[in-house]
Amino acid sequence: MKMLRWVLPAMALACFAVSASAQEKTGNRPGFTLAPGSARIVLMRPSIRVGEQSTGGMFEPNADWTDQAKENLGRAIAAAQSGLGNAIVSYEEAAGVDSGRVAEYRALFSTVVDSVIVYQFFVGNRLETKKRKGSFEWTLGPDIAKLPGLQNADYALFVTVEDHYGSTGRKVAQLFAAMAGVGMTSGVHKGFAGLVDLKTGDLVWLNADLQMGGDVRTAEGAQRRVSQLFEGFPGRTGSRPVVTPLISKAAVPAPTTTSAAVATMVD
Repeated sequence: MKMLRWVLPAMALACFAVSASAQEKTGNRPGFTLAPGSARIVLMRPSIRVGEQSTGGMFEPNADWTDQAKENLGRAIAAAQSGLGNAIVSYEEAAGVDSGRVAEYRALFSTVVDSVIVYQFFVGNRLETKKRKGSFEWTLGPDIAKLPGLQNADYALFVTVEDHYGSTGRKVAQLFAAMAGVGMTSGVHKGFAGLVDLKTGDLVWLNADLQMGGDVRTAEGAQRRVSQLFEGFPGRTGSRPVVTPLISKAAVPAPTTTSAAVATMVD
């Protein structure tokens, strides 16, 4: 009976699990194209959260797992940069107030993506204004271009990864729910990668999946996750892009494409 007290509230999540499987995963702004070698892209510090999912479905962060994921994903992203087709540089956050502004935009990106998933990617919830064929109009606002270090860039690339690994209690609850004929997920594995046009602040490409694969706590799993995150990236090519400084060295550090460098800039 004690276990059922956890199971019943979790039954409400079953509909969400079903809807997630029915969602679209990729969106492009109408008319947007990106030729290889035509743009300078700033990779913003990725947002990474890893922890355990409690019996009742609550997220409990795990610092060790998060550190493992940061290192593994940092190396995997660095390796993937060589095939994205354009100059990629890692963003160097300024200290103080500007650092807070960057964090706000990273949070805003995740909020916008959540809205895209609910109100456009999931057909059953799609807003009337999002039902037009080819419609994909979402924005972070033009002021993002005012962040220090972005003035001479063309696009900002945001990456968000969040993993909740099911606890033993959650897995037991999942078993009880199955016996009651109710579907319940054990674990959350979602990832977002989005490209923002710095001239307008518009989200021009997005890949968002609520059921991603790859255990980010391992190097192999992180490589799989990053491959899924950048699937369909515009302008992607098998050749290695030329990575050039964004602006003067005094304003922005030299671009970093080594795995060790990128591994230090994930959050």
